[in-house]
Amino acid sequence: MKRFETELPEGYREVYCIDAKDKKTGLILNGAALVLFLIALAPFALTFDYSRLPELVHPRLNLLLMYAIFFGGMLLYIVLHELVHGAAYKILTKQKLTFGITWSAAFCGVPQIYCYRTVMLISILAPFTVFTIVLLPLALAFANNTPVYLGLVLLFCAHISGCVGDLYGTSIMLFRYRNSDMLANDTGPKQTFYLPAEKTE
Repeated sequence: MKRFETELPEGYREVYCIDAKDKKTGLILNGAALVLFLIALAPFALTFDYSRLPELVHPRLNLLLMYAIFFGGMLLYIVLHELVHGAAYKILTKQKLTFGITWSAAFCGVPQIYCYRTVMLISILAPFTVFTIVLLPLALAFANNTPVYLGLVLLFCAHISGCVGDLYGTSIMLFRYRNSDMLANDTGPKQTFYLPAEKTE
């Protein structure tokens, strides 16, 4: 199975583009991320025993521990999220990676090639899959330790919301354009999708 093309084949044309550098797109994605955060938080908020909250603020070290887990975890998570994208792309394509950050998102891409749909799906879903498998059981394992549990829950919800761009790209490939011969160019902040001209009519 061919995994990518070094040049866009003749007859292909652009059918969709997600550009996080575009102000409107960036605002929409960040708004959607907030919604995803609240959706992910809802099951935990509905099942949490709020009589345990005094444990969080007495002593205050517990509150600091929760913040440290969340904010420290977030900084580490952002780096690891992009490294997992990069690892998937590297394993599947062996091509040079590009990393960076914009006002709206951190990113990893392989701008010099055009990846086929399966490679794109695996690569952009890799962080969502890996960190969901890691963070959710980890949070539940500390369910009896309020500050650690809440810090990990917030980190898990931030992870879900941080995958908004990846989930958006996935939805384009799974529901809008399901052609196996789709190609995508991922510069990091911008994902452009292509199909043969006869399949876009």
